[in-house]
Order: sequence, then structure tokens, then C-alpha cells
Amino acid sequence: MTDKTSKLQRWLENIWYNNGSGKELLLPLTGLYCLINQGQRWFQTRNLPSLSCPVIVVGNITVGGTGKTPLTIYLVKLLQGMGYKPAIITRGYGGRAVYWPQSVVASSDPYMVGDEAVLMAISTGVPVYAGANRLASIKDCLDKHDCDVIISDDGMQHYKMPRNIQIAVMDGERKLGNGLCLPAGPLREPKKRLAHCDFIIKNGGGWDKAKNQWIEMIMAGTELMNLKQEKIKPLKSFQAQTVNAVTGIGNPQRFYTTLENAGLKLIKHSFPDHYQFQQVDLEFDNTFPILMTEKDAVKCHSFASDKCWYLPVQARLDKHFDKRFIDLFKALKSA
Repeated sequence: MTDKTSKLQRWLENIWYNNGSGKELLLPLTGLYCLINQGQRWFQTRNLPSLSCPVIVVGNITVGGTGKTPLTIYLVKLLQGMGYKPAIITRGYGGRAVYWPQSVVASSDPYMVGDEAVLMAISTGVPVYAGANRLASIKDCLDKHDCDVIISDDGMQHYKMPRNIQIAVMDGERKLGNGLCLPAGPLREPKKRLAHCDFIIKNGGGWDKAKNQWIEMIMAGTELMNLKQEKIKPLKSFQAQTVNAVTGIGNPQRFYTTLENAGLKLIKHSFPDHYQFQQVDLEFDNTFPILMTEKDAVKCHSFASDKCWYLPVQARLDKHFDKRFIDLFKALKSA
């Protein structure tokens, strides 16, 4: 098993999720972080600009991946089914472009604009803009496209951006960790922030006694696609085989669990979130197939071999979510 995540990250995650030692050393910094965060939110939410269309924020209050991007894609398709014309803004994390915001299309270079931005452009076909300044992205999008609703992939802590609907996505296994803010815990904001969200989505993790407060979401994927050739295979066709499972995402265990539940035997290769893969990273001293997430695959197409496969996933939500969301959005539009 290869684990190229930093020792610092592993130490912090052990504190956050496994009650590891060292929390007490970080608590003074957590107090300072919370004080600064509260001041920033108060200052930046004064005199928010008005926008010509509603903004939906799909975010979280924890660090790491929780499933925001698949949910954003799900909402785009839901809104399109209602006759609306959505667009997406995103951070473009990991992108190396000099000028921002960047208009992102399916053929954009993920090394320039970020892997998640390209994935969303491929999956939806709607306008996608990437950049740290969310308001600048919204302005560019509205100036150049006929859209009537903006979905912000992440950005819950981008307080300068107005928002009409807030959706928090939570990892169903990790939940809120030890419940503390950075750096002693994994929270970007205190957990009371969830009370200001319109929906709390729990990604996986099975049934929980607090389920009545959350909307359940699962990631469903049953077919593998080859990166080099136009070939598709059922995931179950790899059952009992040994594979190289490669990840460069915030919470790789969710991907590993999906493969293990399908009966695959894994050699795990964990890289940091948004890792910029190179050909050498996919060269192993074995001949087993290489399996990765769709987000990682967008960065590997140019040098992948025919041993490389990725697993596209789609968000599936509790049957009550669509109606609740549609009712809220229609009420917002008619207000």
C-alpha cells in the first residue's frame, strides 16, 4: 500500500476522527481561528450586493471531500428538468491559470482550471466558471450566458457572496469528527452553523438516529470505463480480482469501500486531495488493473494505459428531497 499523504495530515486526521493525542496542543489555535472566523463573517456579510438571479450554495463545514460535486451535478439536472437554465461556479482548486475567473468547458485542461471544474463541465454541459472570487465568476457568467440560477460548488465560507439556498453536505462515516474547529478538529465553522442551512445532506454511513434531521445521499456506480479505449465493463466483472486502487481525493476510504463491497481485492495508493498525477504515479511493479475515481481520471487521460479504469458515480437522494427542494426553489422564485 502506498500512502503519499503528509505526516502532518495523517497526524491531524488521527486527532480529528480517532481521538488521537495532541488535541490539547492545538486548542489555543482553535480559539484564535474561531475568533477570526466570526469577525470575518460579520464584516463580509455587511452590505451584500444584490444579484439578478438566485444563488444555491452546495458546501460543507468540514475539511475534505464530502460529495459536493456529485450533488451539484444532481441539482443541475433537477433544475434543468424544471425548465431552468443553471450555471456553476467553483473554486478551481489546484488550477494553475494566471488569470481568473476561467470559463471551463469539457475540453479544458484540468491542470489549469482544476479537476472538479472540468468534471462538472463534462457531466452537465452548462456554463462553468472557476475562480477564488465567486462574485467575479458570477458576473462573468451572467454577462456571457443566459442563465437564471447559479449553483456554487463549495463556497459556504465565501461570506461576501449572497446566497438564497444553503445545502451542507456531511460525510456519513466521519460526520463532524471530534466537533472542534481547525486545527484541533476538522470544522471550518462551528457546528451551530448547520442550523442556518436549508438542507443537511448525509453522504453514506447508513441509518442514524438523527436521520430525521438529515437527507440521505448515496453515491451509485456500477460500471467502469477505460481511460484509453472506448470500453465499459461492469464493476462486478472485477470481483475477486486484485487491483491497484488509486486516489487523489479528500476521503479515499469511501472509494475503497465501494470497491471492497463489490468483492475486489485492493492494493491502495493514496495521494493528497487534488493531486496532480504524472505518468510515473501509475507505474507499479505489478500487472494488475488500475482503478480510480472519475475526478482523478480527468487528469490522467493523456498518459493512461489500457490498464486504467475509472468509476463514474451519480448521487442518489432520499425520495423526499426533490419535492422539498423544488417547493423551496419555486417559493424563492415567486417571492
